[in-house]
Amino acid sequence: MVTEPVRILVVGGGYVGMYTALCLQRKLKPELKRGEVEIVVISPDPYMTYQPFLPEAAAGSISPRHVVVPLRRVLGACRVIVGEVQSIDHAKRTASFTTLATAEEGTGALDIAYDELVLAPGSVSRTLPVPGLADHGIGFKTVEEAIGLRNHVIEQMDIASSTRDPAVRDAALTFVFVGGGYAGVEALGELEDMARYASRYYHNVKAEDMKWILVEASGRILPEVGAEMGKYTVSQLRKRNIDVRLETRLDTCEDRVAVLSDGARFPTRTVVWTAGVKPHPLLAATDLPLNERGRLKCTAELAVDGAPHAWGAGDAAAVPDVTAGEPGKECAPNAQHAVRQAKVLGENITASLRQQPLQEYAHKYVGSVASLGLHKGVAHVYGRKLRGYPAWFMHRVYHLSRVPTVNRKSRVLAEWVLSGLFKREIVSLGSLEHPRAEFELAAGGERPKES
Repeated sequence: MVTEPVRILVVGGGYVGMYTALCLQRKLKPELKRGEVEIVVISPDPYMTYQPFLPEAAAGSISPRHVVVPLRRVLGACRVIVGEVQSIDHAKRTASFTTLATAEEGTGALDIAYDELVLAPGSVSRTLPVPGLADHGIGFKTVEEAIGLRNHVIEQMDIASSTRDPAVRDAALTFVFVGGGYAGVEALGELEDMARYASRYYHNVKAEDMKWILVEASGRILPEVGAEMGKYTVSQLRKRNIDVRLETRLDTCEDRVAVLSDGARFPTRTVVWTAGVKPHPLLAATDLPLNERGRLKCTAELAVDGAPHAWGAGDAAAVPDVTAGEPGKECAPNAQHAVRQAKVLGENITASLRQQPLQEYAHKYVGSVASLGLHKGVAHVYGRKLRGYPAWFMHRVYHLSRVPTVNRKSRVLAEWVLSGLFKREIVSLGSLEHPRAEFELAAGGERPKES
């Protein structure tokens, strides 16, 4: 008899999705060769973004294409579909998804059946109903947003250099970052460093002309590196004339004016929103159990609680922290846990198919590192606290060891070496965001009159 292969459907191509599929294609190599197993990965992008490198990509230290890992190259034994899953009916073990061709075909969403489900769509930016935020805010979660922000900052410096209106100049040189976590602090630190360097090439824009404001609703920043290192980071940012405002919220940014809860008003053309994330909306379109925060209820083995043949990890999953010693405590939704969970998840799915015992995910949090710009950083690793150049160096070494594939490691290292030997690039390529603009202008112009 000819039997259908066991289909493992991986939803999402981020940390968990890519690393789990990578582990599965290695662990299940014999079964894949015999045609007994099929791995299908559905991701809205054909690549995985290594997000810790986004600040350096925005600062120009790393090329954008080296921050992403092409899924089809690293997942050669998997079937990769570029599309978006719209809903999941786990009772019937089917998922409904659309692709780039769906609109052209006019057939609507497609259904795909599966035997094992890995649900790892990740998270999306958590926004608040702040007036003007949807119109003027800039995110910092994708490589497109990182490069767009870099272009935007340099364009603001160009505007300030060329305008005769003091109000326009002041707004162009004011940059407001909302959120004191990794994304906000690292993006602010790298971009301020880049803009400070770029200002030497402007005859009428100096580093001290720019205003950089960090707004954080809580009383501390970078909680992952500890209270002491958080205070050190605040002091270092303030020494660079960065206005750090703790226990402060953004009330509105309508009409390009950022109004804070402490009454301060900043005319600005740049509001960067990095105030946290929330579970992907796809989770609400499934019949799988969710907790009060909208994340998948998972066991320590990374199986969805009460839903056989469904698995979860990363930002989308609420995974018990068995090393905490506190009942009910969950693993933090960060990259460090996601990468390690993916390895255990791949091994557990393999063990499940081979009817072997599963293992619990148990990883003791060893610490955190953060970059604050070139040669600047903070770290709290294995109980040791580092600052300045040693912390920055450790940040680079750690993330170079974690970025997947030797190809990417080599390219990133080569770019770091070259950036140390030569000057920074300060070119804005904002036209990349609207590549057809020039042609559309040409095509819509008046035809030349015949003589």
